[in-house]
Amino acid sequence: MIITGNLLKMTAVAETPINYFLNFDEKKYCINDFLKKKITIKFEHQINCINCGKSIKKTFFQGYCYNCFSTLPQTDPGIINPELNRAHEGISRNMEWSKKYDLVDHFVYLSVTDAVKVGVTRIMNIPSRWIDQGAEYAIKFAKTPYRQLAGIIEVEMKNYLNDKTNWRKMLSKSITDIPDLLDLKEQYAAYLPEELQQFICDDDEITKLEYPVIKYPEKIKSINLDKTDDFSGILTGIKGQYLIFDDGHVFNIRKHNGYKVSIEIY
Repeated sequence: MIITGNLLKMTAVAETPINYFLNFDEKKYCINDFLKKKITIKFEHQINCINCGKSIKKTFFQGYCYNCFSTLPQTDPGIINPELNRAHEGISRNMEWSKKYDLVDHFVYLSVTDAVKVGVTRIMNIPSRWIDQGAEYAIKFAKTPYRQLAGIIEVEMKNYLNDKTNWRKMLSKSITDIPDLLDLKEQYAAYLPEELQQFICDDDEITKLEYPVIKYPEKIKSINLDKTDDFSGILTGIKGQYLIFDDGHVFNIRKHNGYKVSIEIY
């Protein structure tokens, strides 16, 4: 079986374990079905912007040409750093877009990837945001009516928690020492300035996410299509936006958004 197309980040269904899908030319392929099979990924030396389709030599912000990166609302600095978002002041690259994606409920959350981290996501991106990061456990920390306010809370929380995932540690093992997220939520809520404590979320449900991983690698080696034209290996796991292979190689799908590839499954 050979499938060809421009890569886009995997979509996922939060089942047990999570079901992952590749989307090529309006066709969906369940990647879980490829586990234990040999896969060859070949770069076709073509990259297209995931928004306008323009042929480009390099991508910006995981898949965009420079013009789209510089002008689109979804690549605005206020998306990358929520505390900089100004849509609530009527300032946006596209206010109609911002009404749908910035001026909606946002959650600040605590998640466990390689360790406990803090993050921000829109209400419609739960649990997909957690899955993209490879989180195994997550809890909602605060709920705000727009993006910038969630970003302000996240900035406060970064005094105590990291907001980045160590992807190598995330891919090297499953979480065995599970922290008490409810206890941590109560602890960190007390650290917030009084004017922000009103946004602490009442929902204390802890979400557990299980990934289709047969075997975690002992030593991780990253595949970069800018340096390697093709790669072959036995697929042994999927976590976050990564494919994990039997020899320790891992392939970040999202990093290669827009890259045209052919994928052969034996």
